[in-house]
Parts: sequence; structure tokens; C-alpha cells
Amino acid sequence: AASTTRAPTLTKHPVANAMMRLAASLAAVVVVPCAGLAAKVTPTQKVITMLTEMKAKGEKAKDEEQKLFSTYAEWVDDKTKELGFEIKDGEARIEELIATITKAESDAAELAQKIQDLDAEIGKLSKEKAEATAVRKSEHEEYMKVSTDYAESVDALKRAIVEVSSQDVDREQAAALLQRMSKHMRGMPRVLAAFLQAQTLAGRSEGSGAPEVAAYEFQSGGILSLLEGLLKKFKAELSEVEEVETNQAHEFELVEMHLSDTITRDESDMKEKTVAKGQREAASAKAKGELERAKADLAADKKLQEETQAIFKVKAEAYAENQKVRKAELEAITKAVEIMSSPAVAGSYSKRINLLQTGSRASGAATASFLQTRSSKRRLSAGHRAAELLGRRAKEVGSDRLATLAAQAAASPFAKVIDMVEGLIAKLKQEAAEEAEHKAWCDEQLKANKLKRNKKTAQAEKLSAEIEGLTSQIADMGDNIAKLIEEQQALTKSMKEATEIRQKEKAENVATIADAKAGGEAVKRALVVLSEFYAGQSSLLQQSQAPEMEAYKGMQGANGGVIGMLEVIQSDFARLQHETEASEKAAATEYDTFMADSATTKEEKHKSEVQLKLDKDQAEFEKSQREKNLKGVEAELAKANEYFEQLKPSCLEVHVSFEERAAKRKEEIEALKEAWNILDQKSSS
Repeated sequence: AASTTRAPTLTKHPVANAMMRLAASLAAVVVVPCAGLAAKVTPTQKVITMLTEMKAKGEKAKDEEQKLFSTYAEWVDDKTKELGFEIKDGEARIEELIATITKAESDAAELAQKIQDLDAEIGKLSKEKAEATAVRKSEHEEYMKVSTDYAESVDALKRAIVEVSSQDVDREQAAALLQRMSKHMRGMPRVLAAFLQAQTLAGRSEGSGAPEVAAYEFQSGGILSLLEGLLKKFKAELSEVEEVETNQAHEFELVEMHLSDTITRDESDMKEKTVAKGQREAASAKAKGELERAKADLAADKKLQEETQAIFKVKAEAYAENQKVRKAELEAITKAVEIMSSPAVAGSYSKRINLLQTGSRASGAATASFLQTRSSKRRLSAGHRAAELLGRRAKEVGSDRLATLAAQAAASPFAKVIDMVEGLIAKLKQEAAEEAEHKAWCDEQLKANKLKRNKKTAQAEKLSAEIEGLTSQIADMGDNIAKLIEEQQALTKSMKEATEIRQKEKAENVATIADAKAGGEAVKRALVVLSEFYAGQSSLLQQSQAPEMEAYKGMQGANGGVIGMLEVIQSDFARLQHETEASEKAAATEYDTFMADSATTKEEKHKSEVQLKLDKDQAEFEKSQREKNLKGVEAELAKANEYFEQLKPSCLEVHVSFEERAAKRKEEIEALKEAWNILDQKSSS
């Protein structure tokens, strides 16, 4: 940044000024009144003294200029080094920011590729899961169809056994009975088909046996044995189907669990990488903004360095020229002193001129008086001419100073007029030098101040925009955090409700299974009791041969029907137990899956909430830092504006431009030189 320190200013010292001072000094000696010739100090000695004083003054001015340039050169060197360090730091910062941007963009691209791969993997696994689910659904539907058919067939067989056991039927009657039952009983057509197939196979195996004997053997017990054999076969096939279903369900659960876990893990990984990708992209955008500012600062520093060096080069050339002129001036004065101090001048003047003046003093008193009177008249006429010239030029130029000097010259002695003209010339030249120096200083300060104001204004605008953006981000993150908290609360509530429902459902299923087991066991015990009783009574009945008075052995005719009904009830209890256990298992699996998915989702939302809170805290910290920086930048901008207001009265708010003032001053100096030439000519004559 540009410094407001004022650099030393060098004033140009042309040869003409030096020669003019020397000529003015010699002229002053020449116009010394004749009365001074009587003094002890000769004119040559006076000239030597004045030249010596001029030499001392010139040497002093040369030394002061050297010190001033040395101070200025040191200031330029320090400023150049300072800007050089800032430029190096800026270039290093730019390289660092470019590396940061490259790394952030590379990381973001790598994360984007990983996210794309994970998304493809999730799609592939989801497709496999959907296909496996569809296959499993198809298998389960087939199982339900087959198992239902077998269960209905088993139930129908049991009922058929009950009916057949309660009657004494032959083969055709049994087939007719089964056919009648198939019209209103589900599963009976399958039993009928199996029965007829078994009947056909049995008829073929009998060969050419007597049909009466075969029919007799197939009655009652033979038919029951066949139906019981079919029942055993159907139960075995049902068990096989159920076993296959259990294995397939277990295998599907393993596959589904593996796919679900993998998908969940990939989704979590993808979300983390998405967040990381966003952070890297934000870091890249932030670094790009800082890079633009760093480039602008670097360009400003380089420009200021070039301008400082260019101004130094110009002033160094002016300094070298001034030193050359001063050296030549001092050499000329030294040579003049040597000439005036030599015997050829000083000795001859002292010996010849003084003696001549002493010898002719008495005789030439009247002549001297006449000459002095005549010279005074010529001087008075020259003074009036100079005054008229100054008055005329004052009107032409519009200069109050020339007009004042003209009025004073008309009423002043000749010698005083010369001094007044020379003094005003010197004053105007001094004003010109000071004004040129002041203009250069104003240009430098205004330029540095403008650069600083523009830089601080740009920084303030950028910081304000960043603060506004961070404020919006903080508000959005606050809304997202609140939304995540609400979603977590909703998940917690859903999980609690699901747990309550599951507990009630499980309790009901456990009670149903227990009741089914208890009922099945009870029916089983009843079957054992009845079967043992009737089996024992049946053996006693076969041993008795007396038809007159048969002993009561129980209701043998209804025996088969009751036992058959108990077996059906036992089968119903078993089916209830099996279906309830399967339903409980499915409900438990569904509940576990729901709870696992909910817990995973809740955990992800919690992580997102924590990360958002961290990001929000970071954004709030960055906002506070930028607000602090903005206050500092605004304070510096206010100081720069205040300094600009201080510069305005002396550097900007002028009624006449520098060029117009310089031109007017040049005309004044030319007029004064003309007047001085008039006076100088008369003084010499």
C-alpha cells in the first residue's frame, strides 16, 4: 500500500541563477559611491570578500543538497525494499492460493468420481435386492399355494378317514364317498385323484386274483390303510415343502441383510463424501476470491514500486545536474578569487588606482562633483523608465505585485529600486520552486491517497458481500439444523410407537402360540386316552363269541368319528401354531429392519446436525472476523477520506490552475528582468 510519508524534494539549480548572482554582486561593487574610494578597504578586497562568502554559501548549499538527496535516496531504498518484500509475499501468497485451489478442485473431482461410483454401486445393489425380493416373493407365493393345497388335502384326508372309518364300505363306495365330499370340501379333489391312482396301482398288482376276495380285502381296513398311507405321504411332502420354504427364507434373509447393510454403508459413505466435496468446493471458491484480491494488491504494489523508482530516477538526474552546476559555480568563484587576489589585479589596483585618486583628489573635486550630479540625473531618469515599464507590464499581466513595485520604484532611490527588483525576482523564483515542489507533493499524495481509498473501498465492499453471504448461510444452516432436530424427534417417536406396537403384537403372538401348544398337547392327550381305551375294548370284542349277551365295550361306532375330529382339531392347533410363529418371525424381522434403518437414519441425521452446528459455528466465527476486519478497513478508509479532505484546500480547491499561475509568474519575472536591465545599464554608465 502507498505510504503518505512526504519524500524530500530537490530544487533545480540552473547555471543562469549562479551567473546572475555573481553578476549582481559585481554590479553592486561597481555602483559603490565615489565617497567609498576613500575608505581603507579597496574595491578589489570587497569583491574578494563577497566571492569568498559566495563560495562558502555555495559549498554549504551543495552539502545540504547532498544530505537531502542522501535522505531521499535512503527513503526510496527503504520504500523499494518494503514494496519488494510485499511483492515477494504477494507472489508467494498467490502461489499458495493457486496450489490450494488446485488441491481443492482435485479433491472435489476425486470425491465426485467416488460419489458417482458409490451411486452406481448402490443402484446395482438395490437392483439385486429388488430382484432377490421378487424371486423370494414368487417362491413364497408358490409355497403358500402348495402348502395350502397340502394342508387342505391333509385336512380332507383326515375327514375322509373319519367318514370311512365310521362306515363299512367297499372300493366303489369309498370312491363315491370321496367324490361326493370333493364337491363341497377343499382339498378333496386331490385326495380323490390320489385315491383313484392308488386304487389303479393296487388293481394292477393283484393280477388275476378273484375279484370277490380282492373286493373283500379292500373293504374297511384296506381302505383305511390306503387313506392313512396317503395321509402320511401328504404330511411328509408338506414337511418337505415347509423345510424348503424355511431354507429359502433363511437364505433370502442372509442375502437381503448383506445387501441392505452394504447399501446403508455405501449411502452413509456417499453422504460423507458429498459433504466433504461441498467443503472442498467452498474452500476452492474462498481461495479464488482471496487470489483475486492478492493479484490486485500485487499489481498495486508493483505499480507503486515502478512509479517510485521512475520518480527517483528523474530526481536523481536532477540532483546530478545540480551537483554538476554547483561544482562548476564553485570552480568559477574559486578561479575568480584567485584572479582578483593576484598581484596583477589587487596589487596594481592598490598601487595605481589609489595613488591616482589620492593625487588628483584636490584638483578633481569640482569635476567629481559635476560627474556625480550628472550620474544622479541619469539614474533618476532610469528609475522613472523602470517604474513606467513595471506599471505598463502590471496592467498587461494583471499583476498587483508589479503595480506595487512600480509605485514604490517611482518614489524610491535608485539603489533601493535595484534591490527591490532583485528581491522580487528572487521571491518569484522561490515561489515558483516552492509551488512546483508543492504540486509534485500534492500529485504524489493524491495518487497514493486515491490508491488507498480505492483499495480500502474494494476491501470494504468485498467484506460486506462476504458478511452478507455468511449471514445467509448461517440462517440456512440454522433452518436445516432445526429441520434435522424435528426429523430426529419424529424418528424417535415412530420408533417408540413401533416398539409399543411390536411389544403388544409379540405378547399376543406369544399368548396365541402358547394357547395353540397347550391346546395341541391337550388334544394329543385326549387322543391317547381315547385311542388306548377303544383299542383295548376292540380286542376284547374280537375275543368274545357269544352273541346272546354281548358286553358293552363303548361306542365303537362313533369311536372313529370322534378320534378323527380330535385329529382335525389337533391339526388346526398345529397350523395355528405354525402360522403364528411364522407371522411372529416375519413381524420381528420387519421390526428389526425398521429399527435398524431408523437408527441408521437417525444417526446420520445426528451426524449431519453436529456437522452443521460446527459449520455454523465456523461461519459465525468467520463472520465476526470479517466484521472486525470491516471495521478496521472502514476506519482506515475514513482516515484516508479525512486526509483527502485535508488535501483538497491546498491541492484541489484552487481558483487558478498551476499552469496559469506559472505563466503569469513567468511574465512577471520577464518584466522584472527588463526593468533590472534598464537599471543595470544606467548603473554601468
